[in-house]
Amino acid sequence: MQKSSHSIFSVAVLVAALGYFVDIYDLLLFSIIRVPSLQSLGLSKEQVTINGESIITWQMAGLLIGGIIWGVMGDRKGRLSVLFGSIILYSLANIANGFVQNVEQYKLIRFIAGLGLAGELGAGITLVSELTSKEKRGVATSLVAGIGLTGAVVAFVMKENFDWRTCYFIGGGLGLLLLLLRISVFESGMFHDAKNMEVQRGNFFMLFTNKNRLKRYLLNIFIGMPTWFVIGVLVTFSGEFGEKMGIKEKIDPGKAIMYAYAAISVGDILIGLISQWLQSRKKALFLFYGITIFFMVLFFTVLRNGTANSLYWICAGLGFGTGFWAIFVTMAAEQFGTNLRATAATTIPNMVRGMLAVFILPLFKTIRGFTDYYTGGWITAVIIMLITITASVFIEETFGKDLNYVEK
Repeated sequence: MQKSSHSIFSVAVLVAALGYFVDIYDLLLFSIIRVPSLQSLGLSKEQVTINGESIITWQMAGLLIGGIIWGVMGDRKGRLSVLFGSIILYSLANIANGFVQNVEQYKLIRFIAGLGLAGELGAGITLVSELTSKEKRGVATSLVAGIGLTGAVVAFVMKENFDWRTCYFIGGGLGLLLLLLRISVFESGMFHDAKNMEVQRGNFFMLFTNKNRLKRYLLNIFIGMPTWFVIGVLVTFSGEFGEKMGIKEKIDPGKAIMYAYAAISVGDILIGLISQWLQSRKKALFLFYGITIFFMVLFFTVLRNGTANSLYWICAGLGFGTGFWAIFVTMAAEQFGTNLRATAATTIPNMVRGMLAVFILPLFKTIRGFTDYYTGGWITAVIIMLITITASVFIEETFGKDLNYVEK
């Protein structure tokens, strides 16, 4: 077996970080330009909200399906094949997005973009995890996520300076340029070793045929849900929440996302260092869950009749608290053997993103249907955090785990 010894500042880490940067730029761009793009298509204020939720659901459905496709391909054909294929698909989709003329076209293109976006993070984290020593793995993957997440900040800056269609063209162009850098990255030695073994590789259904594997898989999905509740509901629809809570000033959801993701980037780098210091993934997670809960309480109390500026800073606090995405995906990679690692590490974060479409948003809509927008928000927050904390209690600690093994 090949020993993992790459530096945390290796070409693989840089390329994975830049890939995730473009991924996040494209993934969050719709949330940032949702209002102006849909208004330019002639939609009313109410239609912007309804169709905005629908388009996000289509994008997340693409991520859900794409996660399975790319994950299986990553274990069968290699991590690099996914990194090349996914970026080509979502780059071309984003260029096409600049030409949409109606909501139906918007939904279709965001679905295709979602299919492409699904492969980037899981394959990148898997590759970096396998190329980096177990002592440095947490810091390396945190750098990938921390640098990558600044893509949301750049997306907001582009929105402030360019037409929304141009923003999509820029995202597509950045992705195609990144292809040139990927030529210099080599495949994981662990993957090559697994290819020579008589084991099934990339069999998605293996995750469900063994009780222990299924438990690991589901627990990994549940521990990541707060991130997409915060981003997909509280931050994306911060304008609607602000209005319902009596904030008089106009809220810019794009600005709220920019604040949140700038803080997520900081949190993602720090959690890698904290995990290393505590020598525990789980203890670091619990610390960040506590921060998330604290800012959720502030969101639903302090902001009543508050100010737009307060909302933006609380969104930053929520972002920092949910800045555990890097460790969450790293744990997904560490939970499974080499022959299933890309399948797990690619599908798990996309299952979490997909949960926004199939569980979180429907839950929020159902509860607010019986109550109101504000009450629906905080009750959904309580349910999500209860599920997450319960799952994190039972999940396996993976700090320092040797990844040179296969699932049988």
